[in-house]
Amino acid sequence: MSDIRATTISDAAGTGPITLTGQSAAKAWASFNGTASPLSLEDSFNTSSLTDNGAGNHHVNFTNNMNNAYYYANADANATRIANAEGREASRVQIRIANSSGTGVDRAGTRAITVGDLA
Repeated sequence: MSDIRATTISDAAGTGPITLTGQSAAKAWASFNGTASPLSLEDSFNTSSLTDNGAGNHHVNFTNNMNNAYYYANADANATRIANAEGREASRVQIRIANSSGTGVDRAGTRAITVGDLA
């Protein structure tokens, strides 16, 4: 068995890291505390900011847009019965978190992931 070890994998020109545009890998993800005010990212990839639209209703805004609104997105949150990724746009995805009664709630440990093609 062989190992490949590298610090950086450069693009063909050698001027920067490769970009994930054709591979089947997450193109954006975010982890944040939905109870914080203001919302702030705990960790992320290709996520520029968050928008708080009310209890359990957040937009995850992308740094680099998706190719269109037909990508896959999913969300989850700690101790939550309902977590959905909906309202997809090329520049952002809407995350909704609710309790078992369907009422929107803010939760710590909210996460979202997006898979598809970048613009």
